[in-house]
Amino acid sequence: MLALRSLLFNLLFYANLIVRMIVLSPIYFLLPRKRAYDSIVKAWARSNHWLMRVIVGMTFEIEGLENIPKGGYILAPKHQSFWDTYALLPVLDDPVYILKRELMAIPLFGWYAKKQRMIPVNRSARGREMLKVMKRTAEEMKSGRQLIIYPEGTRRPPGAEPDYKYGIARLYRDLKVPVVPVALHAGLFWPRRSLMRYPGHYKVRILPPIAPGLDPDTFFARLIEELEAASDALLVDMVKDNPGLELPETVKARLAILSAGNAPVQMSV
Repeated sequence: MLALRSLLFNLLFYANLIVRMIVLSPIYFLLPRKRAYDSIVKAWARSNHWLMRVIVGMTFEIEGLENIPKGGYILAPKHQSFWDTYALLPVLDDPVYILKRELMAIPLFGWYAKKQRMIPVNRSARGREMLKVMKRTAEEMKSGRQLIIYPEGTRRPPGAEPDYKYGIARLYRDLKVPVVPVALHAGLFWPRRSLMRYPGHYKVRILPPIAPGLDPDTFFARLIEELEAASDALLVDMVKDNPGLELPETVKARLAILSAGNAPVQMSV
């Protein structure tokens, strides 16, 4: 039954995306950029939450919304699932992503992203190309937008050893805006590289922002320490609140370390 519910959810999830993009395109491209985001993109994200709840029995709540500052800032969530890429959109005022340039060439998706002024980048870019990306990012931030950056770069299994990339410290230094860490374990319910979706209730924990002005190395160490501590605490809560949940080996190993009272934070640059 769980496999059937997962299959149905996946079919409706992608149908929801494609049909909305096609049917709502005339309205989306006629509306002003910000209004198109508020009325169409946020509604798409909320409709996915409804599908999750009704079909799979997967629900969530967000803690720490009061920690979100006004104006421009960098949002730095843990990244475990495709869910992470869209789920917080309804609570963000005007987010912007730095995307692989190839994604901008995808019909409909690329057009939608271009209207929202997402920032394309060539992953092999260096020198002047990266300076252009940084200049464009700074311009978007000055207009009060929120830059979403995943500090570990790619999706990681829940409980896996952290692998933070130093690029976020450079952005913090150059953009001079607060960084808001976000702990989550959506990968327990929507695993990466899997079609299975698991019922249960989980939390997203938004941490207090790290103010600008720190030395980049000091900021980087603080981000890792605070976000990993919050992730460990949240992991324990999620397992306790969902006793029937099937746990991946990475989670079992992390819980064993935590229960032994020995939870060192691994820093990887």
